[in-house]
This record gives sequence, C-alpha cells and structure tokens, in this order.
Amino acid sequence: MLFDTMTEAIGHTPLVRLRLGADRDVEVYAKLELQNPFAMKDRVARHIVQEARRLGVLQPGAPVIESSSGTMALGVALVGRSLGHPVHIVTDPRIDPVTLAKLRALGCEVHIVQAMTSHGWQSARLERLEELMRDLPGAFWPQQYANPDNPGAYRTLAAELLADLGPFDTLVGAVGSGGSLCGSARALKESLPGLRVVGVDCVGSALFGQPDVPQRLQSGLGNSLLPKNLDRPLVDEVHWLNDHEAFAASWDLAREQQIFAGNTSGSVYRVLGGLAAEAAPGTRIVGIFPDRGDRYADTVYSEEHWAGHRLEQLPVNPAPEAVAPGETALAWSRMPLQVPQELRRHLLFVESNTTGTGMLALGLARELDTVPVLLTNDPARYAGLQETGCEVIVCDTNSQPELRRTVQERFRREELAGVTTTSDFYVPAVASLARWLGLPGNPEEAVARCRDKAGLRRTLHRAGVRQPRFEVVTEAAGVAAAVTRIGLPCVVKPVDDSGSTNVLLCADEPTATAQAERILAITTNVRGMPTARAVLVEEYLDAPEYSVEMFTWDGGTECVGITAKSVTGAPHFVEHRHLFPADLPAPVAQEITETVRSALDAAGIRLGATHTEVRLTAEGAAVIEINPRLAGGMIPELVRLASGVRLLEQQLRVALGLAPRLKPDHHGHAGIQFLLAPQDGVLAAVEGTAEAAAVEGVETVTVTAAPGRPVHRPRSAADRLGHVIARHDSGQDVTRALDTARDRLRVVTD
Repeated sequence: MLFDTMTEAIGHTPLVRLRLGADRDVEVYAKLELQNPFAMKDRVARHIVQEARRLGVLQPGAPVIESSSGTMALGVALVGRSLGHPVHIVTDPRIDPVTLAKLRALGCEVHIVQAMTSHGWQSARLERLEELMRDLPGAFWPQQYANPDNPGAYRTLAAELLADLGPFDTLVGAVGSGGSLCGSARALKESLPGLRVVGVDCVGSALFGQPDVPQRLQSGLGNSLLPKNLDRPLVDEVHWLNDHEAFAASWDLAREQQIFAGNTSGSVYRVLGGLAAEAAPGTRIVGIFPDRGDRYADTVYSEEHWAGHRLEQLPVNPAPEAVAPGETALAWSRMPLQVPQELRRHLLFVESNTTGTGMLALGLARELDTVPVLLTNDPARYAGLQETGCEVIVCDTNSQPELRRTVQERFRREELAGVTTTSDFYVPAVASLARWLGLPGNPEEAVARCRDKAGLRRTLHRAGVRQPRFEVVTEAAGVAAAVTRIGLPCVVKPVDDSGSTNVLLCADEPTATAQAERILAITTNVRGMPTARAVLVEEYLDAPEYSVEMFTWDGGTECVGITAKSVTGAPHFVEHRHLFPADLPAPVAQEITETVRSALDAAGIRLGATHTEVRLTAEGAAVIEINPRLAGGMIPELVRLASGVRLLEQQLRVALGLAPRLKPDHHGHAGIQFLLAPQDGVLAAVEGTAEAAAVEGVETVTVTAAPGRPVHRPRSAADRLGHVIARHDSGQDVTRALDTARDRLRVVTD
C-alpha cells in the first residue's frame, strides 16, 4: 500500500489465523498490531494529537509531553515529530534500551525519573510531567490514561476486524490504560452486541481488585492506578498471569506461531490457547497482539534476566484457576466480572430548555437508576433546578474543548452512562461528546445538517424530499435576487436559530431585505454562541402545519404520532396551540409519516427522538425543518396524557443505550393553549386562572411570566407567558376546553 506520510501508514494491520483449536473446529486469530510502524499505540497517538489540533487545544509548534515507558512514547514521537512538535517523554528506569534509542533518534527529549513515589512508577512519572507542564506554557499532554480519545482511536481497529473477518464471538486483549480493549470492544459491540470480552492482566496489578505489587516485571499491561479509560462493565472475564507465565508464553508464541512479540502478546496468546481448548465448535476468537519483541531482548528473551529475578521459582498453572472476588491470584487465574456495586452511573445533560421539560428530565434520570448531572454555564437560568437535586457542574458549555476537559477531569469512563440535552442549541455538542466518549448518539454530521437549515435544505433537495423553494444569502444585497427567484410573499429567517426567533413573512422585497439585515447583524444567539450570519429566503407555504414525533432505534424509525399546530398570523409564526394526535385521515397521516421518514434518512439520523415540522400542501407534505431532539412546547406531556407514552423517558432510555418503550396503553386526546400578550406593555397580572382551571378537561393552568416583566405581541416562543393543558376522550372536547379556558384568562398590562 502507498502512503504519503508515516502517520497515514498507521493501522491496516494483518489478521492472522493461529494454529490453535483447529482440531476442534475453533478459529483463533491474532490481530498483529505489532505491525504498525512502531506498535499498537501509534493509533492512539495519531488520534489524540489530530483531535487536539482540530479543536485548537494543540497549537502548531507547541510541545507535546507524555508519560510512557513503552509504545505510547514511540507513537507520540512518531506523530508529534512528523507534525512539527517538540516531544518530551517522561519515563522510568524500566524503559528498554531499544525504545530509549528510538526516542532519542526521533529527536525527543527523554526525562527518566529515578525513584518510585506513593503509587509506584506511574505516580513518579506524573509528578515530573506536571513540572514540565508548568515549565512549558502551551504544552499539550495526551493523557493516555484519562483521555477518551485513547479508546476512541480503536474504532479503526474494530472496523478492520469486521471488514476482514466479519462476525466473531470473543475478543481478548491486554489491559493497561484500558484504551485498546475497551475502545475496540465498545465499537465492536455496536455490530456484535453479544461479543464476549476477555481482559488479560498481570499478577500484582490493581486494575481488577488485586493487591498492587509495583515491582512486577511485565510492561505494557497492568497498573498501580485505576485509569479513567478503564470501563470494567465492558469486560466479561479477566485472566491474570504472573511474570514467569507471561514471559514463557512469549517464548511459546515465537516457537509455535513464529511471532516475535512482547510479553503483552505472550499473555494474550496463553489466554487464547486456554479459551480455544474449552470453546464450542464453530467459535471464532480474536486476540490483540500489541507490540514486537525487539524491546524485550534484554528481559523476556534474556536467560540472565530470568535467572536474576528467579522467575523459575514462581508458580505456574497449566490452565486458569478460578478465583473469587477478594482472593489473590498468584499464577494464571480467571474470574468473571460483574459491575462493581459501588459504581454510580451518571447521565450528563448539556444545558436544558427553559420550558420545564428539562427539569422533568433531570428527575426522570433518577427513575432510570442514574445520577443526573447538569453541565451549564449559568445555573440561574433554570427555574426549579435546585428542586431536582441533580449535580450541577458549571463550565463553558459553548466550548467543546472546555466541555471535554471538564468531563475528563470529573469522571472515569465507566461512571458515564449517557449524554443528552433538551436544548436545540446544544444538540451538536452532545453528538460530539457522545462520539468522543463512545456513548449512544447521532452522527455529528447528521446533527449539524439538521441544525443548519440551509444545509438541510440542500440535503433534502438532493434526496428529492418535498420542501419549500429556497435561497441562501449571506449579504443583504443578495436578498432582492433571491426574492425574484422565490416569489412573494416569502419567509426570511436565520439558518441556525430556534423557537421561531426572527422568522418573518415578508410581503415585499424591502421588508425582506430589512429582515435579512437584522438577522445578519446578530453575532451571537440567546445562549452566547456565534451565529452563522446567513439567511434563508424561502417560499411561503400557506397550508396547515403539523409536527411529526419520531423515534429512530436499532435501524428503524417509528412514528409516535402527529401533532396539529396553530400559529399566530403573519408576519410572525409563533405556535400558540398544539393538539395531539392530529385529526387526519389514515392515508394522509401515512403520507406525512413516509415523507418525514425519507427526510430523516436523507439527513442521516440514526438514533433517538426527532421533531419534524411539515406543512400539508395540496401537493402533499412538505418538510419545513427537522429538529434532532425531543419536541418542545410541552408536546411530550400531551403525548403522555393522550397515550401513556412518556417521550421524555424514552429519550433518556435511548441516550442510555436502552430500547424505547413506545407502545401506548390508552388512546385519548390532549392539547395545550399558550398564553400570549395581546399588546405591548409591562405585565401587571394574569387574571382568571382559577376559573380557567375549573373548566372540565383542563389538567393544568400555568403562568410562567412574573409581574413586572415587559411583554409584547408574540414574535417568538420566548414571548409565551404560560399555558393551559387539557385532555379528553375526543379532540373536539379538548378544543372546547382550551377555548373556554383561554376566554377566562385575562392578561393585564400597564
């Protein structure tokens, strides 16, 4: 294969069938990661460094500093130096002379600590690394033990295995930082949910509850600390081998399979043999072999080293011995793993909407046996937040690097169960975090496509999905030509806002140009994010409006229902009433559903709730926009009242990787009437709430605006002052209840 750079040559490693289990119709394969330019950690270094550069965390020419005594050091040296970065490696006396020579030849500065500290060599190296970070401003630390980009790097390995082999039954890998086995397993389980995952550790490692013995001789696996990237719930079983067994297995691997490798590969080889001996016919097993044996010439493959450390005196088990939790392993042992009882699983929320659904979601998270955590830059924004009892972490949620830093510092990976939001503005941030953490989520590009209304228009046009004719302008001078092509009246709106904000029906070109100028002058949205500074000029479809509530899961998309919407008159389009389910003939409802399903497929939506707005024209349903999140406007509450389906709970279930429960337990109708100011002024009071609440069928009357607040005729959803929710057996009765309650309410302004 031809590559332009050494970093491009990383990956694409061979998959070799081993001579194990063939007599029993068992297939055993070795993924030879040792065939990377240096070793398996080349993948990690490339992914971490490239992501840091993409996010701006690592600036061109800035130093890269990492703690490693082996292949991660070589990977960072390879990638960092090839991209023009000074590279500093902090290591300890266990570093082998071959690796040390390679690092120095590549132009790295190597810092060797001379004594262990509180947690062995790892803690000593980290203390020295922190000194270097203080001395070298702007330096970047890959943090292989904590950075989720470490396990994320192994998505490529998983893809190679599936492409080369297809389905298989068991994955075996050594565990040190937790990156390779957990990252590969997590990615593979998306396609192979029944995959059995077996971890290989060394006697004297603290990773899986064994007593720590810092003087252990094996390198490349084991740890005295619990790395944040280790996700123990992914691992079904763990095996331990002592130094004698691991080193001897490396010799056997060379003699029996002609693979000259390090002790990590040797340990994996020994476990592969044990599993093959007990596997059922037809079983396919894959082991990850991390690094070559040249680094171990003076240790694993040195008789003097064996004699000097009296390895022959260590016990050897010909087959793994079962041990119980709390029992010390002295030789080859095995134990099935269970999720630690003390492990608390957290569901992260990146900001929230402000209509009440977000606070409900925080409470529901506890019902799903998770700890809700709200990441926000302004807790005061959310009324009722304190009552939810959730953990609140204040950080810059508009910065992806800051979000990642906060999550990485606060949580171990195994403590995270999911990430979600109820805010339009933060759906892209959630998609990015989900990909980074290996949690359930939509593809980033699909979410970005939906949030960018201009990009969505182009996507739907290419897919042949019916929608309004449109033009995109980035300067007000271009509006006149766009209006000529689209016709009048037309709708002018920003490509990236929410809640009908700055959406205007324009009857003439001067009005359209003025509206575009207003939009283009806005540099940040209500959440302080930079705006796209682009405008959609699109055809006005004078037709009834509906929203379609869909759930995508496990390769399929199910329609939960269709909501009928009423909007204020021109020139603004503020939704003031929702009725669920919409009263539509079955063929019409089916046509709307299929149109939306085609739109979601074109956009690339793969997971979770979507709220798609359509207009039902004489030619058929036309898509206005796709929101890649749960409906707002209290629609989830209407669905619950009308059908018993708790959409908010289902969205949280999907974020946690659980199947949604969308089957209704009853069939009724529900609706909401939003309270709007009839004129501009200052709110003095909302009168008649008790009378409105007494109307038959009314569930709740809620006033969200406090007296003294400036109010005006509605221009966006932010101008709503409260709402009435009603339910009944028929849609007509719901409409009657909402009409009566609305007429009893009076908005008094000064």
